[in-house]
This record gives sequence, structure tokens and C-alpha cells, in this order.
Amino acid sequence: MTTEIPLDNPRRHTVVLAATAKGACLCRGIVRRQLADWGVDSSFGEPFHSALLVVAELAANAITHGRVPGRGFELRISLTTTVRRGATLRIEVSDCRGDRLPVLPSTRVTDGQSGRGLVLIDALADRWGTALRDPSAKTVWAELDLADARCPADAR
Repeated sequence: MTTEIPLDNPRRHTVVLAATAKGACLCRGIVRRQLADWGVDSSFGEPFHSALLVVAELAANAITHGRVPGRGFELRISLTTTVRRGATLRIEVSDCRGDRLPVLPSTRVTDGQSGRGLVLIDALADRWGTALRDPSAKTVWAELDLADARCPADAR
């Protein structure tokens, strides 16, 4: 059995945003800027673009399915390095609706204007899941493994 061995302290960024379309829109810009600060930018390729799509979908789901009037949602991103996986980007979006856990559709969605977000997240992320938070909230998270060769120098 292989265990995770952290090589350094993870880089983390957390922000609470309004559960509105504007708040969801801000998520993508926040993640873009924070990743660039960590050395992961558009020149990094697919993981960078995948991260932006994943955060956009998670934020859209939080304001669509997890919204509680007067309450915001939380965006948390972290970049960690471990022996087993190398660098991993973790994106978490928490909302106030722990009673509405997302489920990957078992059948292909062909019609309608919704229902594809989790399919996209499942395709782009290396791992994703949900976690209940006290008292009645949830976190939906996704992890993207960054290729060792393209790993930001200061994250190794």
C-alpha cells in the first residue's frame, strides 16, 4: 500500500463568493490569476484549461443547485506535491445544500440545457467526489494531476 507523502506545504487559496451568476463568473478569473501566481498558466496546456472548465462547472452547479438565499459559496484551490502523484491541483466548491448531492448521470444526456456538467468534470478531472460539511452543506471537489515534466519548479 502506497501512502501520500507531502513534499512541501500546499499552496492554498480560499474565497467566499455570492451565490449569483456574477459570483460564479468571478471564480474562473480568481483561479486563472492564482494558478498563474503558482506558475501554472496558459502555456502549461491542458491541465490549465481543464482547471478553468472544472471550476466554471462546479461554480455553476453551486449557484444553480446549491443556492440558499442570503448565503454564498466557497471556492478553495490548492496545489500540492506528493511522492506518488507529483503535483496535484485540487478544486473544491462548497455550498449550503447538503441535501442535494450531485450524481453522475447513468445515461447519456442528449436533450435539454442541463445535466452535462458532471459528465464534463468526470472527463476532465483525474478524480472527483463529494463530502458533506456540517451542519447541512456539501463540498464537490475535483483533482487534476499535473504532468511531472510540466510541474511548476517551485511546486516540486
